Parts: sequence; structure tokens; C-alpha cells
Amino acid sequence: MIIIKSPKEIDLIRESCVLVAETLQLVKKSVKPGVTTIELDMIAEDFILSKNAKPAFKGYSQGNGIPFPATICSSRNCEVVHGIPAKTVLVEGDIISIDVGVIKNGFFGDAALTVAVGSISSEVQKLMDVTEKSLYLGIAEALENKRLYNISHAIQSFVEENGFSIVRELTGHGVGKRLHEDPSIPNYGNRDSGPKMKSGMTLAIEPMVNFGKKEVVVGSDGWTVLTKDGLPSAHFEHTILVTNGKPEILTVC
Repeated sequence: MIIIKSPKEIDLIRESCVLVAETLQLVKKSVKPGVTTIELDMIAEDFILSKNAKPAFKGYSQGNGIPFPATICSSRNCEVVHGIPAKTVLVEGDIISIDVGVIKNGFFGDAALTVAVGSISSEVQKLMDVTEKSLYLGIAEALENKRLYNISHAIQSFVEENGFSIVRELTGHGVGKRLHEDPSIPNYGNRDSGPKMKSGMTLAIEPMVNFGKKEVVVGSDGWTVLTKDGLPSAHFEHTILVTNGKPEILTVC
């Protein structure tokens, strides 16, 4: 069931989302060669806790799966999403996707971005640029009384026009009192299909785009999703609000 949020609930979700955005920008500033992903995780956790909020991912599990052990997802190079922070040292030429979730006052916010570590190749820069632009093209389609998969189609069309591929197994989602709510928002699909969007929906839109083929595998840690061909992947995400006009991006500061 897709939940329509009240104005009060939207204000609480917005507060969590602003904190997510602030955390992402803080971590982004710390990304550089020589830094470990666990150091980035500590920066994020300390900041979130200082704001009387909690990391949404830490301890999160699906079904009877292994609880996620960290505050952020830190996914390097061929890691698509759900990378676990460790003593891994970032090196020049890496890219790293940072995904942050926050819960405050009973409501969640969720967003992600991909960051270059020093100088990267022009081809990988294009992957990042296309992924980020596809996110905004998808957001622009989040219009009241239009169909949800217009978002999906806009993302898929732009990504594939640029020679990259969309991950099929992972999707965007609703956000609210739970981190993952209905509806599921795939990053591929046909226009004018899916449920109608209504004012008051809060949605996390998150294209995950591979440099090579679309196939992915799950690593031995039970969490990290990697490209099957070992080529890079990029990930950008915003939580947005469907309104009776233009969609509002909530994860900005």
C-alpha cells in the first residue's frame, strides 16, 4: 500500500532528509586518497548522533539476513551498492558511492551520491555524470496524477542512450515511517504504466548504472552488490515529495 503523508509527517521526513544531505556533504568533503572507508563511516555516525538522530542502516536486516554493520554504505568502483565500510584505503582514480539513511522522530530520510577520488578517467566521469543527470530526469517525471513508471522510463532511456546499463535487481522505494515502503520504483519501464502518483507521496529515486553489462552478483559478506563483469558502477539518490506542482527534492541542505 502506498502511503500518502500528512503535512506534519512531511515536515518530519523533511527534517530527516536535510540531515541526510548534510551528512553526505560532510563525508564527501573527506573523500581523498589515503582515507579509509571506515573513517568515512565514523565521520557520518558521529555527525548523525550529534543531531539527536540515528543511522538508519546500522543493524538493518531483510528477513533473517545479516544485520548491516555500519552507518553508511560505501561502494567502491565495481561495487554497486551496500558496500560495508572497512580498513580499505581509497586511492587516486577510485570512485566511491556513499549511501546515507537517517531516522529522527520516527521518520526516515535516504540519499546517495558517487564521488571521484582525485583524478578519474573521462569515461568514468561520464558514467557518473549520466547517472546523476538520469536521477534528475526521473525526478522531473514525479508529477501528481501521472504514472510512476514515467520516472523509470526517463532514467532508462537516458542511461541507455549514453551506452550504459541499468541494474534491474535493485529499485527505488517509498520512504516514511519505514526505510523501505511501497511503491517499488524500478529504473526501467514503459511510460504511462504503474500506479498513479499522488500529492503527499515521498519517494526515494535511485538509479544504479553500470559501465558495462547490467548483471550483478552479491559478495561473500551477504550485502555488497557488485557488477558481474568487474566494471565500475555509479549510484545517485534523492528522497522527493510529490506535490500538486513540481516535485520537491527533500534531501538538500
